[in-house]
Amino acid sequence: MCRELTAGREAVGGEQTQRGLWARGTLALHGGLRVAIALMVCLGLMTETQAAEPAWKVGVARADITPRTSVWLAGYGSKRAPDGQLHPLWMKALAFEAASGERAVLITSDFQGVPKSMSDRVFARLKEQHQLDRAQVMFTFSHNHCGPRLGDDLIDYYPVDDEQERLVAEYTLLMVDRTVDLVAEALQKLAPAKLQTGAGKATFAVNRRNNKEAEVPAIMARGEPLKGPVDHAVPVLRVTRPDGAEVAILFGYACHPTTLSFMTWCGDYPGFAQLEIEKRHPGALAMFVNTCGGDQNPLPRRTVELCEKYGRELAAGVEGALEGPLEEVGGGLRTAFSLVELPYLKVMSADDLRQVQGADPEGIRGRWSRRLLKKLEAGEKFEEAYPYPLHAWRLGGRVLMLGMGAETVVDYALKFKGLYGEGTWVCGYADDMISYIPSRRVWEEGGYEGGSNLFEYGRPALRWRGDMEEIISNEMSRLVERVSK
Repeated sequence: MCRELTAGREAVGGEQTQRGLWARGTLALHGGLRVAIALMVCLGLMTETQAAEPAWKVGVARADITPRTSVWLAGYGSKRAPDGQLHPLWMKALAFEAASGERAVLITSDFQGVPKSMSDRVFARLKEQHQLDRAQVMFTFSHNHCGPRLGDDLIDYYPVDDEQERLVAEYTLLMVDRTVDLVAEALQKLAPAKLQTGAGKATFAVNRRNNKEAEVPAIMARGEPLKGPVDHAVPVLRVTRPDGAEVAILFGYACHPTTLSFMTWCGDYPGFAQLEIEKRHPGALAMFVNTCGGDQNPLPRRTVELCEKYGRELAAGVEGALEGPLEEVGGGLRTAFSLVELPYLKVMSADDLRQVQGADPEGIRGRWSRRLLKKLEAGEKFEEAYPYPLHAWRLGGRVLMLGMGAETVVDYALKFKGLYGEGTWVCGYADDMISYIPSRRVWEEGGYEGGSNLFEYGRPALRWRGDMEEIISNEMSRLVERVSK
């Protein structure tokens, strides 16, 4: 710049010309500086904007699912006409969106069991209306036995009439619509949020296979340890807005919601726990997932007082986690899903079904065998296996959320947390209420969760093949690998 100005002054000559050239040079220099400074400011603002970009956006929604008609309560296999309500039943949705745009939606509910015939309709509509693939939606149910029947879940379990089936069909259609609307609302409410995770503890779940229910109070009174594997961890995910306002508190526990067996709508101990948490955290949505409680019961049980007590204990476990230290969940979301074929040990033949029907003509087996015989007589062939749903979600580098269909026993939670480490959630009761899903240990031991009870769930066989744990574990390993790349 200085050399160019000197050359110009020598060529032109004259003081005025020199002053003009120096003035123009100075202006050019200052203009260049201004441009440079402006560029630096713009780059700085862009950097700050990029730094301020939230790692997560989250939206939440809830819907009242308490039946307004006389749909029976689900579970226990008897006539259970509703006689009132302790508190409303809820379905809730938690929508995640990572900074890169990936989305996932977790649905929690106070249903006893969502059948495939219902959830498949929900998944299809969410794909059509919101471009959500099956891998991006996990539809969980608490397995609450004070919740309503749905569709063909446990179809042969109840001594129902045509009117009851009509009411259930109407209610199920309504719940399909309500679920789709709920997810849409959660997606519409996506806004910047921070995710934090931790774990607490609650100890009221008892392995029901290894401890006789009638003996548990005396064993506990003597201070003796109860037998069998349990999972007393209470995983917690806390969602807050940038201003610190709490949006949602998601938590899990491995235990059957079977404290109560009366005819009154309520959410059992998870319902009372959610009420307690929302009372302590005004404005936050409390959400419960049943981790792997297929062989776990709240013992002792059968009174509202005990149910409220267990709800408070679980809420205290959540509070223990929230008191910290909590670990922030970094950005990034990956989801994977699979339907893996679970083989039956032996599919029923017509002769098998006739033999069962003769032994129990008026009971569950009789209803089951008659229904399946009609299918065979109509020319239908039974499948040799059942499509079992599995999910793997990776939230940041910290949280691995696994989803498994139906009534998984606690062995799966203990196994997968051991394999995949701290921060792993193993959610049973997802997508489809198929049956009990025993581990190899439970299958070999037999008994209710591992024996010949698939007829209760309407399956065309009595038992799973014994290698179901290996099949599930191998497929889950592949899913975890996919979300970990």
